[in-house]
Amino acid sequence: MTTSLPRVLIPLLLCLSAPLAAQTLPEWEQLTPAQRETLIAPVRDRWNASPERRQRMYEHARGWQQMTPEQREQARRGMHRFEHMTAEQRRDAQALFARMRGMDKQQRQQLREQWHKMTPEQRRQWVQANPPPARSEP
Repeated sequence: MTTSLPRVLIPLLLCLSAPLAAQTLPEWEQLTPAQRETLIAPVRDRWNASPERRQRMYEHARGWQQMTPEQREQARRGMHRFEHMTAEQRRDAQALFARMRGMDKQQRQQLREQWHKMTPEQRRQWVQANPPPARSEP
């Protein structure tokens, strides 16, 4: 056999090279204080840095707690999709979301159908006529 590593070392090296994230972390109650601090610190920093956004942050957290697991998964998928959009696609999505926010289910469906039938130029004109609200950086 002309291998440079003995056969018993290969499985050991594979185990050591496994990512740490693959390990199962415990429930919240079993986390160490340092692990809890690692999770909480970014939220505390955003809270302290933006007093004007605290109400919105609090309302988002309460809303998240009230969601079902299915609603949370749908929200995660939407956030993931939004993160991978171009700037123009984001602007369009924000304009549509803002417009649909005050609509009932039937009105939202009608606007969705109308949007899908529009040409790119018609969509651009619609967004110009219905711009997304200005927002501060997250």
